[in-house]
Amino acid sequence: MWLYVFFDLPTNTKQERRAASDFRKYLLNDGFTMFQFSIYLRHCSSRENANVHEKRVKAHLPISGKVGILTVTDRQFGMMEIFYSRKEKKNPQKLVQLELF
Repeated sequence: MWLYVFFDLPTNTKQERRAASDFRKYLLNDGFTMFQFSIYLRHCSSRENANVHEKRVKAHLPISGKVGILTVTDRQFGMMEIFYSRKEKKNPQKLVQLELF
């Protein structure tokens, strides 16, 4: 199972920036990995383990902002497609294979 935490937290004041930073640090310390700037994910070995981490996240929610939690199975996660760029490289370098006799 994969546990996603995605959020949109305000950062207008020093206190809000601090709360957002503390929340991100908590997620990292609890074993989450940053997937995108405001999306963190963690692999959980079972549904029970995912529930434990979900409860931990809920216990550390910031006062303001939006936080979403999503659980997906390994199969669902494996069907995800990730695209980094649609731009084609100009003048791609050709690989040269070294031949030894």
